Amino acid sequence: MKTDILGVLFDDLTMDQAVQAGAGLLDEDTFHYVVTPNPEFILDSEKDPEFRAILNRADLSIPDGVGVIYAAKILGTPLRERLPGIEFAGAMLEELDRRGGRLFLLGAKPGVAERAGENILAQHPNIVLCGTQDGYFQDEAAVAHQIGQARPDLLFVCLGAPKQEKFMARWGAYLNTRLAIGLGGALDVLAGDTQRAPEAWRKLGLEWAYRLFKEPKRLGRMVRLPLVLVKALWRRLLGRRADKPI
Repeated sequence: MKTDILGVLFDDLTMDQAVQAGAGLLDEDTFHYVVTPNPEFILDSEKDPEFRAILNRADLSIPDGVGVIYAAKILGTPLRERLPGIEFAGAMLEELDRRGGRLFLLGAKPGVAERAGENILAQHPNIVLCGTQDGYFQDEAAVAHQIGQARPDLLFVCLGAPKQEKFMARWGAYLNTRLAIGLGGALDVLAGDTQRAPEAWRKLGLEWAYRLFKEPKRLGRMVRLPLVLVKALWRRLLGRRADKPI
């Protein structure tokens, strides 16, 4: 059973459980997709019913954002732990390496996916990198056909939300992949172009603060995030039936 956090459904799993679930999806010869919602997803989905529906239809939805964890606690429906998408992706790459599976990387600026692929293969030599495509394309159908021809077992879709989720939902039947994961800026990290926060910051739940320190231009986005906590408190105070906007 999934947990409803302000209208977005999440799987309440540990990282080990999420990876086990992801491995199970890789075993099935049909299309599945994974979403990694953070507080911005929750806010944006309020104004985009299509986006919310796609999030809630996902085979696996993991909480990538400490704000989601705090909101869940406020609502009285705590989630086990935050599951950063980049860490889930790393675990799925290990699983794919054990299988000798095929990987396709989609998104980011030109050249980033290729560099990310080189780094992935250096650590996971049994993976077959069957294709890359940057995120600066106009013809979605052509890209979907390209991926379908490559027949990856695992597809990283790094186009930013909600574009990546809508791409997976719209074209999933044509991609000839078993598992697609929406991963935002993960390719920049895998390529070495963006550094994650030091582990001490991550353990304190301050990865967002580190990213803001390194990229001050993110301030406009970050100031929206406390609104999720306010909405959660409002919902808790008025009861679960309260749907009044704030």
